Amino acid sequence: MLEIELSREEPWPEADWAALAARAARSAMERTAQGELLTLPAAVEISVRLTDDGEVRQLNGQYRGKDKPTNVLSFPMVQPDLLDTVTQNSDDGEVLLGDIVLAHGVCEAEAAERGISVEAHATHLIVHGTLHLLGYDHIDDAEADAMEAIEIDALASLGLSNPYLIRED
Repeated sequence: MLEIELSREEPWPEADWAALAARAARSAMERTAQGELLTLPAAVEISVRLTDDGEVRQLNGQYRGKDKPTNVLSFPMVQPDLLDTVTQNSDDGEVLLGDIVLAHGVCEAEAAERGISVEAHATHLIVHGTLHLLGYDHIDDAEADAMEAIEIDALASLGLSNPYLIRED
């Protein structure tokens, strides 16, 4: 069972962000080897924080050594090689998968650049962040291609277009 713990700060507008995040995370998880986590009795929790660029800049500097905001940060709580056994070892029936943090200004600017809604872009970023929590990465081309294929499929299932048709220079 998937649970989303959502916190929203200004300037994110009021919306049903928790439902959007749950749909995005579920769609991503269903397309991975860890999809069975959705069917187990343990509560699998993802924390999603919608905040401003300043907070994300601070986190990006602290954890990645980059002094700038970025669109999404993911903080896995479970090592990828332990994901298959995590529910069997959960003492209280709850698995904290990790945290996803989105920066409003960056997300809004990227959405405008792509000609899509902030909600559509946030959905993509939550799919992307969820895959990072599950151990996926895009360090090399093969990993990036595999991760992008899952993202494209997950977004299509939600009625959203392929975000990788638009490439940045």
